[in-house]
Amino acid sequence: MTHNPPKYNVYGLGNALVDIECALSVETLAAIGMDKGVMTLLDEAVQNNAIAQLNSHQTKRICGGSAANTIIAISQLGGKTFYGCKVADDEYGQFYTQDLVDCGVDTNLTSHDPEPGITGKCLVLITPDADRTMGTFLGISSQLSEADLNPEAIAAAEYTYMEGFLVSGENSKQAAIKASHLAKAAGRKVAMSLSDYNMVKFFRPGLLEMIGDGVDMLFANESEALLMADTDDFATAIEHTKTLAKTFAITRGPAGSILFDGERVWEIAPHPVTAIDTVGAGDMYAGGVLYGITHGLGWPQAGKLGSTAAAQLVTAYGARMGTDELQAVLKQVVGE
Repeated sequence: MTHNPPKYNVYGLGNALVDIECALSVETLAAIGMDKGVMTLLDEAVQNNAIAQLNSHQTKRICGGSAANTIIAISQLGGKTFYGCKVADDEYGQFYTQDLVDCGVDTNLTSHDPEPGITGKCLVLITPDADRTMGTFLGISSQLSEADLNPEAIAAAEYTYMEGFLVSGENSKQAAIKASHLAKAAGRKVAMSLSDYNMVKFFRPGLLEMIGDGVDMLFANESEALLMADTDDFATAIEHTKTLAKTFAITRGPAGSILFDGERVWEIAPHPVTAIDTVGAGDMYAGGVLYGITHGLGWPQAGKLGSTAAAQLVTAYGARMGTDELQAVLKQVVGE
């Protein structure tokens, strides 16, 4: 066990996906044939067909993936981060790697040449009700394995943060479990996000494998927490989540969020806004909270940072804010 000061605040592990974002009508979404409001895993042909149907729409691409969004937010706030993932030797992979580097994130992608293959892509479709529908082709991300981990960076990070989406592949699930073991062996902490309702619905046993004997911090939204606990009562879900994690955060959309610091539950007030795109809101919330608790903020203040940043994010399209904008949110919250 090491007691050295951490080099990184957070080491993230997740799927490397180039997000292709597009605003469209509910009718167009229905015509494409994707289930509204959730993430669906697609094969390459189905995703390419969906992309082809959007050739008359304006699209935007950005380095994404759930954990990547969180890690980039922490970096923008001023934290030290590392992101472990897998891309291919195609143009999308080059774009992804450069975007991470430009965001100030250290990554395993710069330490070796990428393998032949196809970099993962996520089609992010936003309807006028601010709902987001995602169609993901994992590409080479589905081959993420223990070989893609950086044990030294994990041991040097205060928290290792894993996205629940990794549960959908056996190799990526095992990589997440190995990363958790490495972090704990180094005397560091482990954080995890449940990521998506469908992940809990279809992969609950695998998520419990990733959680193991408990994580230090768990992130979920209310519907995920309820389903994980197999209940429709929020108080029961809170008690159940206490059996999975020492501390946790549960977001509740317009109702705000709650944080459990290991001793008491904190209710974090919502920040009413007019949402036009909810993509990445949970990722941004996690980034704000993780930055806060690794930089000396109390739990209520860390929760306020996550909540305020997420509220600001959903008022514009995209899963990322400008660094100056996010820094302004930080100053607002800490009162500097």
